[in-house]
This record gives sequence, structure tokens and C-alpha cells, in this order.
Amino acid sequence: MAKLLVMYHNPPDPAAFDKYYNRTHVVVAKKLPGVRSYTISKGPIASPGGTSPYHLIAELTFDSMGAIQAALGSLEGQAAVADLANFASAGVTISMYEMRDA
Repeated sequence: MAKLLVMYHNPPDPAAFDKYYNRTHVVVAKKLPGVRSYTISKGPIASPGGTSPYHLIAELTFDSMGAIQAALGSLEGQAAVADLANFASAGVTISMYEMRDA
């Protein structure tokens, strides 16, 4: 298993961000080929130090790193990445990693 973790920085207009994300971006991102699950955070993001720099975190699960790379390289992946400019003006941090049992 591999994860694609997308952490959206706090936007200047959270209501507009949420509206666009939920009505438009989720529809685009769910079309990524090979995505096994797609979950997003609920409510405020907490951090041990207090205020978090993130507004929303999305976690997408794939079979492997190769599947993530193939998804991002697809037309659907390119559309999802291009769509970030439409609502994530505060920035976004994206990480990809393989999973294993500890």
C-alpha cells in the first residue's frame, strides 16, 4: 500500500475553499486511476504546538508508489494537479510514501 498525503495550508477564505474543494476538486480527484480510498479531515486540524498551518488534509490510498506515479501522470492526474491553482492559493504540501506494518 502507498499513500498520497495532501495538506492544504490555511486559506484566506475558508468558506470559499471548502465550497470549491467539496463541489469541484473532490470530483476531479476521485477520477484518479488506481485510487483505492480517499478520505479527508473533518473539522480543525490540531497540532501539539497549538495552531496548525493546515486547513484540510486529504489521504488517498493506492496499491503502490508506481500506482501513485501513474495516476499523477495520467490525464486525470494532470487535471487534478492543475485544479490546485483554482482554490489552493495559500499553498499545498504533497507527500507520497509506501506503508508497512510497524
